[in-house]
Amino acid sequence: MTLDHPETPHTLRSIQEMLGLSRSAIAGLIANGFVSPKRGPRNAYRFSFRDVVLLRTAHDLQQADIPTRKILRALQRLKATLPEELPLTGLRITAVGNSIAVHDRESRWEAETGQLLMDFDVAATRGSVAFVDRRRDAPPQAVSAEALFARAEALESNDAKAAEATYREVLAIAPDHADAYLNLGAILCESDRQAEAAQLYDDALHRLPDVPLLHFNRAVALEDLGRLDEAIQSYERCLKLDPAIGDAHFNVGRLYDHLGHRREAIRHFSAYRRLQK
Repeated sequence: MTLDHPETPHTLRSIQEMLGLSRSAIAGLIANGFVSPKRGPRNAYRFSFRDVVLLRTAHDLQQADIPTRKILRALQRLKATLPEELPLTGLRITAVGNSIAVHDRESRWEAETGQLLMDFDVAATRGSVAFVDRRRDAPPQAVSAEALFARAEALESNDAKAAEATYREVLAIAPDHADAYLNLGAILCESDRQAEAAQLYDDALHRLPDVPLLHFNRAVALEDLGRLDEAIQSYERCLKLDPAIGDAHFNVGRLYDHLGHRREAIRHFSAYRRLQK
């Protein structure tokens, strides 16, 4: 078959057959800016290999309820790593959690992308592109801490208990994962388990003493427990590490005011107001 546009060999019909997407789904992905195909004879869309990969990726992420803004950011980074045409060796593209790996037989490279929920192969097949889902046949592999963290974040909105368990798995694998401590502690506070949250943050700060938000979240938990002096110390430590956290100024100012320390309260309220300008 002779192609009029070798750099953009795929028509709308061939994309539908290859990816199993409807015409309206493809049109929606184009309208949202995920791909920008060229125009061929009779103004018909013509898609490159890169467009095929981006369309499939965007569709998978939409199916996983990833916000459009995150998908666009992910695809912008992914696009920069993809060649214009499919190498003769083929490409394998795999993604889990917040990272994506792209490699052929001779090299491998990675792009940070956000929450990508897909795993497929791209290979040369009679001049076209074929995607093969590897999840059924691939042997079990250890799940990375980042993949578990992404799973826990996705679970938070509908299954807090499962999210909590998954964050604990993250920390078992990566005990220095600051974001897992922060999110797990927030879940504990939201379920009125402030004492557990405070202990969790204490454990975290033994490993990560210079993370401002760990001190901030610990202060919030301590405040809920009525341990106001300790809460003030945690807010102050947070602000020593990052003086630009306005909420810490406001919260500690409020505590100082409650305890009758007017000068300290005014100092922090003034800092808070400056940061709001």
